[in-house]
Amino acid sequence: MSRFIRRLSICFAAGCAAALVNSLLAWYAGRAGFPQKFGVALAPEWSSSFLYTRLVWGGLWGLLFLAPFLRGGFWVGVFSRGVLFSFVPTLFQLLYVFPVLQGKGMLGLSLGRLTPVFVCLYNAVWGFCAALWIQSSKGDS
Repeated sequence: MSRFIRRLSICFAAGCAAALVNSLLAWYAGRAGFPQKFGVALAPEWSSSFLYTRLVWGGLWGLLFLAPFLRGGFWVGVFSRGVLFSFVPTLFQLLYVFPVLQGKGMLGLSLGRLTPVFVCLYNAVWGFCAALWIQSSKGDS
């Protein structure tokens, strides 16, 4: 049981740490006006509620890394796994959060036609950072 708890803790912490990186990236890019240059209205305001929500969800999504497949070296274990697992929160954001919770239309297209691209990129950074955290902790997750 203790091995499972260790793996669970590492995956949750990895998701939280990666969500912090993802949040900093999304906030900084929005502040710098990068998404706006492409017609995308994604410029989150830095606040405790913004950060808290993203860290909690990032930790929960980090539990995806408990799945016992695609383990291996850097390219298979870290890069591929991180990017592959990042599609789960991406689809959740694009198919549920934007249209249902925020009323931004399917895929968040009312925020701009390239919104899905930005969400995919930001979440790919999350997945890569989470997988890198797990790999560096030797968590075997």
